[in-house]
Amino acid sequence: MPLKAEPIVLQFEHRYSTLPEPLWVATQATPVAAPELIAFNAPLAHELGAQEIPDSETLAHWFSGNQPIPNAKPGALGYAGHQFGNFVPQLGDGRALLLGEVIDQNGVRRDVQLKGSGRTPFSRGGDGRSPLGPVLREYLVSEFMAAMGIPTTRALAAVTSGERVVRQMAEPGAVFTRVASSHIRVGTFQFAAARRDEALLKALADHVIERHYPEAANTEDPYLALLEAVVARQAVLIARWMSVGFIHGVMNTDNCSIAGETIDYGPCAFMEQFDPQKVYSSIDQGEALRV
Repeated sequence: MPLKAEPIVLQFEHRYSTLPEPLWVATQATPVAAPELIAFNAPLAHELGAQEIPDSETLAHWFSGNQPIPNAKPGALGYAGHQFGNFVPQLGDGRALLLGEVIDQNGVRRDVQLKGSGRTPFSRGGDGRSPLGPVLREYLVSEFMAAMGIPTTRALAAVTSGERVVRQMAEPGAVFTRVASSHIRVGTFQFAAARRDEALLKALADHVIERHYPEAANTEDPYLALLEAVVARQAVLIARWMSVGFIHGVMNTDNCSIAGETIDYGPCAFMEQFDPQKVYSSIDQGEALRV
């Protein structure tokens, strides 16, 4: 009897991986002990072009990183960050892997990324894992933001790992699957600029113009037009946050999407009543991100 072919879930492409290293570094996920699917966003999967949804066990193995998703090409992205008043020239995906890009039903190219899938070349001593609590928070808040019409990354899957993750205490571990217009950040440009690599910076800018701001290509100065478009889109995003009282908590350049989407839901919260003294990040000792 012939073996049953694996279902085609996502048709991956890999345009970002054609950019020079270290903007993208091929990296494999670290398997977890006992993956178990706790949430899967089937409507989003169909929006991304999924033709067939496999069983929960297969989804758990795929979206924990234990088994490769067909045609995925995992890699960690390099970026810098201006954090709490200090510039860090190399941060990068210390616990995340870009699996590839898909063209959704609207013809839009979107990234699919594992978060909490183990160490990468950018981990800087970290374990590359995620506790369950932040995974659930990102899943719920990102989907709420999407339902409110606020540009945001989306939640595709959440899988428990069967392992403990030690932060302030030992907590259950999990892996989150995130969908974004792209994972390119302001800090990605800083990453290239800090290396004084003009060719790398130009390749990144040309990629972003083609993918996110094609109208800039036909202007007198495409790179100035790109800057102006990014600034305008960020201003609209922040205004929408303010309209619902959303506080990001770690709005540094490494958490600032070039595509103008809400990304990286760390110590975020919703403010019911304005308080100019409120700080939502416990690591923001200098209150650099005070509202």
